[in-house]
Amino acid sequence: MSNPTSGAATLSLVDPRTGRVRGVASPGREEEVGHAVAAARAAWPAWRALTPRERARRLERLAALVEENADAYVARERAGTGKPAAEAAGELEQVADLLRFYASAARAQLAPAAGRLVTGHESWVRWEPLGVVGVIVPWNYPLMMAAWRCAPALAAGNVVVAKPAETTPDALALLADHADRALGPGVLQALPGDRTTGRMLVEAAVDMVAFTGSEAAGTDVAARAGARRVSLELGGNAPAVVLPDAPEDTWAELARAVTYNAGQSCAAPARVITLRDNYEAAVEHLTRAMAQRVAGRDFGPLNNADQAARYDDLVAASRAKRDVVAAVAPGAGEAGGFWRGARVLADLPDDDPAVVREVFGPLLTVQWAPDVEAALRMACGVPQALAASVWTRDIGLGLDVAGRLNAGEAWVNCHLVQTAELPHGGRGASGQGTDLSVLALHEYQRPKTVTARLALDPARS
Repeated sequence: MSNPTSGAATLSLVDPRTGRVRGVASPGREEEVGHAVAAARAAWPAWRALTPRERARRLERLAALVEENADAYVARERAGTGKPAAEAAGELEQVADLLRFYASAARAQLAPAAGRLVTGHESWVRWEPLGVVGVIVPWNYPLMMAAWRCAPALAAGNVVVAKPAETTPDALALLADHADRALGPGVLQALPGDRTTGRMLVEAAVDMVAFTGSEAAGTDVAARAGARRVSLELGGNAPAVVLPDAPEDTWAELARAVTYNAGQSCAAPARVITLRDNYEAAVEHLTRAMAQRVAGRDFGPLNNADQAARYDDLVAASRAKRDVVAAVAPGAGEAGGFWRGARVLADLPDDDPAVVREVFGPLLTVQWAPDVEAALRMACGVPQALAASVWTRDIGLGLDVAGRLNAGEAWVNCHLVQTAELPHGGRGASGQGTDLSVLALHEYQRPKTVTARLALDPARS
């Protein structure tokens, strides 16, 4: 992922559908960052002191406020991202669901073994919040990525200062306003700004940093955070291993998945890998399926000028011999903005830039391998290891291949199917840490073992 860089006193907010300035924002600097962190620190004792049930009730109230103001949230998400209304509304439902899920999950109190584990002693484990969590989220899912990070952090008893991407501050600002009412002042704050603001937040007196963004930015965050805990989700380059007996709807499903949010999803399919005998049919089927996905009708634009330029540079650098791009809807194309059609690149080398780098757009490359083992090696042959899928009617083979793919999340005959109950996280250059599921609670907690001697020696008492 990439975020535009700005050192200006104000940031211009651009509508990606038109390319025109839609407003301005003031980036946080040392004073604003310090104030937000101090306010969070002051709010933490009261928030931490609440019982899990009391915190759950407040998080449920926040979820209700999100739903009650759905139209306002959808409008703000669309203003910054250009997403179709249906996409934005669907993601908003997931945000409310995540808040409710973690409201309940935190009450489960999952912990390691406790009891009389040492003769004459009773032991138990306390899971304690870390304190103030600095959250930095990207522009591709401004509200949903904030919920992925903030919901478990809050449910675990932490307070949060969250910085949105500079192009998409709108929805998180509204969530912070509602959190002020539902959770209490200072518990969840939005800190708009640019990369400088993010660096200042990482270097401020926060106890943990949760970051979603590019590999380069994540490496910088980890270096600045030092010994403090860091959770990183740094993008992907997901393979889709399509075997010759793949279901008939494979191509339509892959086209739908890679054009959802204009392909600006870390877990989106990016590299279709099939077997040699199936290669020409795969290119034909996939090209036909991608032609049915029309930018401006079925999916939105790229988010910003920098991302559009990065995408165009990758396409221009590709050595693909076949490059097929679908049309952009006339109304969208005439409006200007950062619209790009669904694209297929075929007949390209294994080290092609469009293969080894995260494209982050509505584009699929197609490659062939001589056999399943070679396809697996190709699938696992890039540094990123976030997500992957395999497509075959042989469920046993599909599960075997999925188990051998180097990815934090793997699907069989589907892609981008996610729910709050299932963990999501990367490996390798895709980062480390866990989003979603009850496991994410432990990202924002630390265990404390307490052991008590049951009988005192009378001679020492």
